[in-house]
Amino acid sequence: MARRTMTDRERFLNVMSYKPVDRCVYRAEGGWPETYERWRTEGWVLEEGPFFPTDRWEWQGGWFFPNPPFEHKVVEEDEATVTYVNHEGILLRERKDQPYSSMPQFVRFPVETREDFRKFWAERMTPDLAARLGADYVARLAAYRDRDYPLIIISDRWGGFFGPLRNLTGVENLCMLFYDDPAFVEEMMDATADFIIAMLGQILDVTDIDCYGFWEDMAYKTGPLLGPAQARRFMLPRYRRVVDFVRSRGVEWISLDSDGDITELIPVWLDAGINILYPFEAQAGMDVLAVRREYGRDLRMWGGINKRALATGPAAIDAELERVRPLVEEGGYVPGLDHSMPPDVSFANYCYYMEHLPSIL
Repeated sequence: MARRTMTDRERFLNVMSYKPVDRCVYRAEGGWPETYERWRTEGWVLEEGPFFPTDRWEWQGGWFFPNPPFEHKVVEEDEATVTYVNHEGILLRERKDQPYSSMPQFVRFPVETREDFRKFWAERMTPDLAARLGADYVARLAAYRDRDYPLIIISDRWGGFFGPLRNLTGVENLCMLFYDDPAFVEEMMDATADFIIAMLGQILDVTDIDCYGFWEDMAYKTGPLLGPAQARRFMLPRYRRVVDFVRSRGVEWISLDSDGDITELIPVWLDAGINILYPFEAQAGMDVLAVRREYGRDLRMWGGINKRALATGPAAIDAELERVRPLVEEGGYVPGLDHSMPPDVSFANYCYYMEHLPSIL
C-alpha cells in the first residue's frame, strides 16, 4: 500500500518521534557567499528559484539579537582590511578579499565590566516584541497557527549560556571569568535565561512552535572550550530553567547548535532536557552513527554528512549517503551536511547530492 503524502510538519514530527514517514526529510543545504559566486559561473541562476523540491522549515533566529542594533561604524581602513563596529557592538578587522570565508580579527568586545554588561543589557536586550518583530507582531505570529510546516525558533547567537557571553566579552576573557569572577558569569547567564523566557512567553501566548533552539558554538576541532564540569555547574541550571518553561508551554523539541567536537558536553545537554543536537562536524571527529550507539534514541540528530564528500565527487557522496542510511531508516535523524558548503563544492556535485538524497528512504 502506498504511503499517504505527509505535510512537511507531519513528516518532521514523525521523524522526531521515530514514527513512520512517507519519505526522508529533504532539505536544501546552504553555502558560503563565495560558493554561490562559483555556482553562478557554473549555471546556477538564483532568480529561477530552487532546483529541487524540498521540505519547508520556517526558521526564525533574528528576533533575539541586540535591539536596536549597533550602528555600522568604520574605524580604520586600508587596501587589504577594514576595521569596523558590527551590529552586535564588536570591533573587528576583516579582510576585503573573501571576507565571508576568512576569520576576522576580533579587536574589542562591548563588555569589559559589570557596568558595561548592565548598560548593554538594559539598552539592547529588552524583550519588546513590537520593537523586535514590528507593531503587527500579534497578527504575524498568529498566522503561523494554520501552518503545514515546522516552525523552529532559534535564538541565534543570543540564546545560550556560553555563545552569547562569548559575543559580549570574547572567548579568552570569558574563559578567564569562570575562574576570576564566577558571580559575574552567573549574572550574565541569569539575565540571558530571563530574556529567553520573556521572549518565548510572549511568542507562545500567540502561537505554538515545534522546536526551540539554543545556540552555543562552544567547541573546536579537538574538544569543547569549556569543560563538562564547568558546563554542568554553570550552564545546566540555566538550561533547565528555559527547558522546563518551554516544556510547560507545550514545546517538546529542544535543539542546540554547536560546531566542533562536542563529545564531552553531550551528557550535560541531555541532562538539561535538550533532545536534538546539530550539526555534528565530521572534520572534528563527530560521527552520528557512533553517537546514536552511545546515547540511543533519547538524542535526535540533524546533520553529520561530511561536506567534504561534496567537494570530492559522486562516489564519495554515495558513500556518505549510504553511511547514514541506517539512521534515516531508524528515525530521530534528519540527514544534512555537517556545516554550510565551502566554495570547493561544485554546482554539479551539489546537484548530484540533492538528486540522490531522497533515495536514502
